[in-house]
Amino acid sequence: MQVGFVGLGKMGGNMVQRLLAGGHQVVAFDRNQDVVRELAAKGATPCSSVAEMVSRLSSPRVIWLMVPSGNPTQETLNEVASHLQKDDVIIDGGNSMFKDSMRRGKELADRGIQFVDCGTSGGVWGLKNGYCMMIGGDPAVLKRIEPIFKTLAPENGYAFVGPSGAGHYVKMVHNGIEYGLMQAYGEGFEILHHSQFNLNLPQIAKVWNHASVVRSWLLELAQDALERDPNLDRIKGYVEDSGEGRWTVLEAIDHNVPAPIITLSLFERFHSRRPESFSAKVLAALRNEFGGHAVKAASK
Repeated sequence: MQVGFVGLGKMGGNMVQRLLAGGHQVVAFDRNQDVVRELAAKGATPCSSVAEMVSRLSSPRVIWLMVPSGNPTQETLNEVASHLQKDDVIIDGGNSMFKDSMRRGKELADRGIQFVDCGTSGGVWGLKNGYCMMIGGDPAVLKRIEPIFKTLAPENGYAFVGPSGAGHYVKMVHNGIEYGLMQAYGEGFEILHHSQFNLNLPQIAKVWNHASVVRSWLLELAQDALERDPNLDRIKGYVEDSGEGRWTVLEAIDHNVPAPIITLSLFERFHSRRPESFSAKVLAALRNEFGGHAVKAASK
């Protein structure tokens, strides 16, 4: 198939390479023209603007967006859509909020443009292993563009999960679960790290990856990281979040679903960004006030 592709970052660039390897024709654009030239050398058709990209595509056009969620996605979608015609398709493969995808699907449908929201997982390893894709949209449209998903995903690695918004909803919860899994691994390895036994963490991660009930790809990645840097001395314990964990917690609240693990894992990410906890200062002060417990002086 012929595919227009906007957003050639770490994931987007690798996805383009996988599409090219699968025999698709990719017309590529990114504001960073250096990455456009790099992919052109690998077979993509380079473009210097969205308008040029659209002009190089045959109708009905299929354009994949792989840009950060929020305003960048909205602005890019608006620009792309301004050049499109009836029955053209926009695929949002980023981590957009599902309510935004529902709205975008309706607004574009009113203009005769088809919208597909595709939650995409696989990270930088997707080029080699393929991408897990959770896809929302009109079933007839999805069937028409299915060759794209067959190329990007491994066997059984994609699913049509519902109408517009459903794909990003499923990916949102997927990422919420990811938060909880990562937090559990982090806490477990911290206990091991502080053990009196001087344990070999890379060795433990490796043995757990063989027939253990806690084996997983995340644990394999933990093993890789620990083998390179057993005490993770080169990494600061500062953990960002890109929004999906927050949205999952809010959705749990809206539906009265208890989700303490995902919620606490999100809050732990907040905690990682604070150089010093004011709440801990309050606790120390209270212990001193009611029990005369010693406090440590703050460093100047």
